[in-house]
Amino acid sequence: MTTHPLLKVEISQLSIAERIQLAEDLWDSILEQQDELPLTDAQKQELNRRLERYQQDRIIGSTWEEVKQRLGCSQ
Repeated sequence: MTTHPLLKVEISQLSIAERIQLAEDLWDSILEQQDELPLTDAQKQELNRRLERYQQDRIIGSTWEEVKQRLGCSQ
């Protein structure tokens, strides 16, 4: 049983829907302050590499519709 000291509630006592909502709320609160999450040098280098590759050939990759079609997803 996991009790989070800040929440003062046993997480396992929450319904699945409540736990999902809690996780979503936590993630949303992180996203609101995402500029405070520093990237590592390796992450920066990888992002720069991907951006450079994209700028060289903008047709690399697939549209979302193409991906869904390959996966056999509808809508």
